[in-house]
Amino acid sequence: MKIRHSTSPPSWASSLSLFLFGALLLLLPLQSTLAHTSPQSTPISHTTTHNNQQGTTTDINKLDPTAKTNNNKSTIDIVIGIDGGTESIRACCFDAHTGKIIGKSHAVPYETTHPQAGWAEQHPEDWYDNLCAAVRGALSTLNNDDDDAGSSGGSLEYDVKALCCDTTCCSVVALSSTYTPLRPCLLWMDARSASQAAKIMTIAHSHAEKSSPQQSILEAFPELRVNSAGEGPISAEWLLPKAMWIKEHEPNVWEDAHIICEYQDYVNYKLTGKMVASSCNAAVRWHHDGWEVLQNNNEDGGDDGDEHRGRPMKLYKALGMEDLAEKLPRRTLAMGDVVGGLTEEAACDLGLPVGTKVVQGGPDAFVGMIGLGTIHPHQICLITGSSHLHCLITPSATSAPGTWGAYRGAPLPHLNLAEGGQSSTGSLVRWVRDLVSKDGGDGGEKVSYGVLDEEASGVAPGCDGLVALETWQGSRTPHTDPLARGALVGLTLSHTRAHIFRAILESVCYGTRSCLDALEAAAAAAAAEQHGTDGGAGSKSNEVVIAGGATRSDLWLQLHADITGRTFLLNENTDGPLLGCAILASVGAGIHDSVDDAVENMVRRERRIEPRADVTKVYDRLYEEVYLKVRPGVKGVFHALAEVRGGALSGGEEREVKESCSKQEKSRLPKRCGKWGMTCLGSLRGGSTEVDDSQQQQPNVASSAPIIISPSLLASDW
Repeated sequence: MKIRHSTSPPSWASSLSLFLFGALLLLLPLQSTLAHTSPQSTPISHTTTHNNQQGTTTDINKLDPTAKTNNNKSTIDIVIGIDGGTESIRACCFDAHTGKIIGKSHAVPYETTHPQAGWAEQHPEDWYDNLCAAVRGALSTLNNDDDDAGSSGGSLEYDVKALCCDTTCCSVVALSSTYTPLRPCLLWMDARSASQAAKIMTIAHSHAEKSSPQQSILEAFPELRVNSAGEGPISAEWLLPKAMWIKEHEPNVWEDAHIICEYQDYVNYKLTGKMVASSCNAAVRWHHDGWEVLQNNNEDGGDDGDEHRGRPMKLYKALGMEDLAEKLPRRTLAMGDVVGGLTEEAACDLGLPVGTKVVQGGPDAFVGMIGLGTIHPHQICLITGSSHLHCLITPSATSAPGTWGAYRGAPLPHLNLAEGGQSSTGSLVRWVRDLVSKDGGDGGEKVSYGVLDEEASGVAPGCDGLVALETWQGSRTPHTDPLARGALVGLTLSHTRAHIFRAILESVCYGTRSCLDALEAAAAAAAAEQHGTDGGAGSKSNEVVIAGGATRSDLWLQLHADITGRTFLLNENTDGPLLGCAILASVGAGIHDSVDDAVENMVRRERRIEPRADVTKVYDRLYEEVYLKVRPGVKGVFHALAEVRGGALSGGEEREVKESCSKQEKSRLPKRCGKWGMTCLGSLRGGSTEVDDSQQQQPNVASSAPIIISPSLLASDW
């Protein structure tokens, strides 16, 4: 089906059109005579403004050099990307060949309810209804883009080749035998299953210890490797603990549940009538082997007859959850595979033809990786928002302390993915901005980020001896401690709001460097396992593709580059999830032969931010001699404060956190200075540089204890 848009001519033009039509009939014989000598007519240029981040005006005929023309009619192949986020679902049309945005994106919000503290629910029916409204809204913007076509005598036709949807991950749905939701979904941020998550690790450890001969937890349950090399704990957001909660607390729902699935699976079913899982979801949040589960490509199981191939059946049995395997979707498809065609009902709901291809998507963050073009080993992407998410493609699916993963078969079947995260980054910057904007309640406007950036730019690296610890909302990776809090160390009466603001920006970048270093250690371990070497060569990731809110600040971008010592890349289109869906849809539609081919044609780098060698040298010392010592130096204080104020954790949970944070700790600190880095602060700002042996305290640094919230779930607003 071709969606054709043209502008109706004004009434006075109708008579003129009839006159010209009659004249044309008289000239037809002459036209036929001249046909052999006249040059081919050039398609009429139709200029339209597209929502392509910069808001520039672009000749639509240049959007796709392969656009088909016929009698002043241009036909452009388009695909529709759909991003199912936490607060709304968005749809946008893209040129299927080049990835350029056609028209504008359209978002439709849905409601989230919180029945109890820590709970978060949505109604699955809202997802589908709003998806349909979003797609119709995006298609309607194509009309707005055609205002000039009618007046110029031409028209545009859009051929919708396919659509693809990404969604939030770990939004769990229970469906009846008629595929009707039995209850509201447990949204990704729902933390009610915290005790079930802790129980998984407790039972796994117990089974390993009681085995004969005694086994390590990874020997007994290798699927737990992805949870910080088996140290745990498991995030309460993941599918398994949520399924356990439903079984334990709502047994009637569990008994009636024919299918336990995710947001992704539900909307694809509503569109196509086919219930299939995404291999990326299964790999990163279901404890499945993302490659092996793809062999379960029919109702009878895999090629070897094992319908549960790639699933953690031994762990399910230990937990008494064998029946979960029977409730999960039987088939699994990789991102970019065709799920099916639109059903008659769905086609009517979306305003598209029956049979339009629906292509498999996956978790929004990891579809975003594809949209950013990070699909090759050692490539890193940094997604920024209220939090930071760091994703690295690794050579093989090995684990390393300080990271989550690496997940085999994610984001694509032939790849492996490791991730890390910082919980408070953009939210911390906003907090500081709001704090320094206090006006006594007179309703004055908050100071702009631009003003704060300008002021902070006048402060030297290191902020005249002021350093911050960015863990306002706990530490995720590479040192996991939910009791961690923020700190400003080295404050004096000479410091201004510019110093404080810059110190906060620097602290986030220090934390990013720490996370990236841990991810590269994982890559080195993977290389060592794969090639039998020390893994050092070729594992350094010198370039990072960045997207999200931090890209709006030139100062913060430069600080990321200077402090990490890496080049940061910005794309022309930084909306990774929507473009990632468009890329996958174009592959499923056969426009491009592979995801690699599609990325080559649809993703374009726009800007490079290089580290400044002289500034990086200063930050290297600050990072190694100051920042790395602050966290272990204040750790005991944070834990004591949690006890004094009656922190959110119960006594047993708090002891478990402390034991986890202390387990197998190993100092990573250089021996050139101690005292929590305070002496170094004095040295770097012109104070004392002498440190005797008694001051060479080497407080332990928690080595990659597992995080409580999955890193990719922290950047949901990017």
